[in-house]
Amino acid sequence: MSSVPAMALAGITKAFGATLAADQVAFEVAEGQIHALLGENGAGKSTIVKLLAGLIRPDAGTLRLFGQPVHLASPRAAHRLGVQTAFQELTLVRDLTVLDNMLLPYAPIGPFGLRRRRQGERLVRAHMAELELEEVDLHAEVRELDLALLQKIEIARAVFRRPRILLLDEPTSSLSGRDIDWLGRIMARLKAAGVTQLFISHRLPEVRRFCDTLTVLRNGRAIASHALTEVDDDQVIRMILGRALDQTFPAKPADRRPGPVVLRAERLAAGRLEAASFELRAGEILGVAGLQGMGQLELFLACFGMVERRAGTLAVDGQPVSLLSPADAVRAEIGISLVPEDRKTEALFLQLSGRHNASLPVIDRFTRLGLIDQAAERAAVGRAFDLVQVDRRALWTRVGAFSGGNQQKIAIAKWLLAESRILLLYDPTRGIDVGTKHELYGLMRRYADAGGAVLFYSTEIPELVGLADRVAILYGGRIAEMLPAEGLTEEAILRAVLGGSRALEEVA
Repeated sequence: MSSVPAMALAGITKAFGATLAADQVAFEVAEGQIHALLGENGAGKSTIVKLLAGLIRPDAGTLRLFGQPVHLASPRAAHRLGVQTAFQELTLVRDLTVLDNMLLPYAPIGPFGLRRRRQGERLVRAHMAELELEEVDLHAEVRELDLALLQKIEIARAVFRRPRILLLDEPTSSLSGRDIDWLGRIMARLKAAGVTQLFISHRLPEVRRFCDTLTVLRNGRAIASHALTEVDDDQVIRMILGRALDQTFPAKPADRRPGPVVLRAERLAAGRLEAASFELRAGEILGVAGLQGMGQLELFLACFGMVERRAGTLAVDGQPVSLLSPADAVRAEIGISLVPEDRKTEALFLQLSGRHNASLPVIDRFTRLGLIDQAAERAAVGRAFDLVQVDRRALWTRVGAFSGGNQQKIAIAKWLLAESRILLLYDPTRGIDVGTKHELYGLMRRYADAGGAVLFYSTEIPELVGLADRVAILYGGRIAEMLPAEGLTEEAILRAVLGGSRALEEVA
């Protein structure tokens, strides 16, 4: 490999109004290296990725690629220099097929400027087979596919363009288990081919597993760069936060008696969900674990009235309920709310302020004779934002201007304002930094301690062990086992989700 760095940033500065998103950032990445870029939400990671991808330009500083100073005025300029990006916030066009997305905007062109579609399909099909994705239907519309598969297609498209530098922006935030193993194989193959990779993640185990070196950003500045062998996890966390993190998970109550059953599902069936039965009690965090595609998404959507049930019943406080839409679930007498998988497309209106997002489900509470009492609305939303520790500027600032962690807090504040008694949290810490995760953990425990009930799915098994009072194991579309508090270990959960327990063998 060349002794000249593949990528060298010096004094990179970028401001958005009064916010200094990147402040004299400087670091280097050697050719063929996998380099982690770490930091809290809002630390400047996304700004650096956008600068390298040619989406925005720096106000000051220099960028060198393979020793040459460059000015990335557009994504095409970055592509010409061999820089490709797989974004966390997917750039796939939802109304086009997988094949069309893979070929955009560089499909093979024949005479008279016509696309050679058959040639393009052959190339894409061979590439997908090389990446172990031969089962993907190239003619399926993107909107029909689940988030984990979409993330893999986003990565596959970036690799298809044969990058010299690959930017991976939170690539594992939608992946779990075998999909993360898959990504590791792809990254190792690219590294062996000499491709330089910048890996942005909040998951330290994956950083340890995949990366050679790291740079930590905090408040827009590059704090330090190290080889992974030079620092332990505690040191990395202190660099990210600027302080030590005393305790990852809040303490669970030692002597609490189970509260009354507030939500009961009997043989619930929808989509991949075949026959799921469980009880959720007041004051409880009930975890849900399962491999991708075992019906966990349909379980949460069915409990929120977002998909039609094929069979089964739901009861709230012992009374059967028919949820034909989320509006039915949110009603005060039922009080079920959902924080979904993708906050940007399913939970929030990014162009509206935090206040309008939070109050929208219950706007009638602040309406008299067709007019909104804005003072009452602002005060109520402000109290909800205080509970989740969101800055009061969210009252008037559009949600899209906030980091992913603060967006998730606003999504949760919306349901605290609605006074929901049952909170459905579907992978709520996806793409959130370690400090904000810690705050959300505390929020979940306080909500349960106050008598709320939480149904909680996570792709991170340590979260289920640290937060849940019990864990329901989904296997083959059924709740196949319920692990009690005293049996919650990572090994026990992993064995169960892989179908290794006696109970699972009986279900199978």
